Amino acid sequence: MSIPSNIAAIRTNIPEGVTLICVSKFHSVEAIMQAYEAGERDFGESRVQELLPKYEALPKDIRWHFIGHLQTNKVKQIVPFVHMIHSVDSIRLLNEINKQALKHNRTIPCLLQLHVAEEETKFGFSTEECMAWLQTREFLNMPGIAIAGIMCMATNTDDEVRIRKDFNTAHNFYLQCKAAIPELAQTMTICSWGMSGDYPIAIEEGSNLIRVGSFIFGEREY
Repeated sequence: MSIPSNIAAIRTNIPEGVTLICVSKFHSVEAIMQAYEAGERDFGESRVQELLPKYEALPKDIRWHFIGHLQTNKVKQIVPFVHMIHSVDSIRLLNEINKQALKHNRTIPCLLQLHVAEEETKFGFSTEECMAWLQTREFLNMPGIAIAGIMCMATNTDDEVRIRKDFNTAHNFYLQCKAAIPELAQTMTICSWGMSGDYPIAIEEGSNLIRVGSFIFGEREY
């Protein structure tokens, strides 16, 4: 199947109100343009050195989402144009995004990455440390960032019960944040979990933003 037909198949499966991020990492400018011409505008990249040339080469109405582990020393390279940073996994990184965004008079929407999976290799806050930091209200003194929501990745397993448990943990935490911190009640709106293999489960468990790559583009090109 072609990239446009793959996108059409996903679009018929996701309800209104769920945002589709086309994960274009490891895929060519030509492949991205096929998705663009099919109407997509939200694309996800996970490596700064891959994102920069794509940003230069592709239409400027694309909304670029950074979805990979982001090193603080690379923040300044993407802050001028990135639409959203999905993978904020430390206070140090938030501080750097805020600092660099202010240099460009920008406020960058950020998703706080929770570590809910069983693998130690995954990045992210524990629910305890994330809530503790949010309750300090430090984000109110960071005009360069906006806490837009929560992101997580489920345990890499075929066990649907475990996957649901991970997503449910993230969704419950999201609801707790909105209830406990009135300043976030209106502005924290994004629940980002679900990829090619598990997005239907993710949507059932409260996700309103999914990151789909291989289902759209096929296996990685490089």
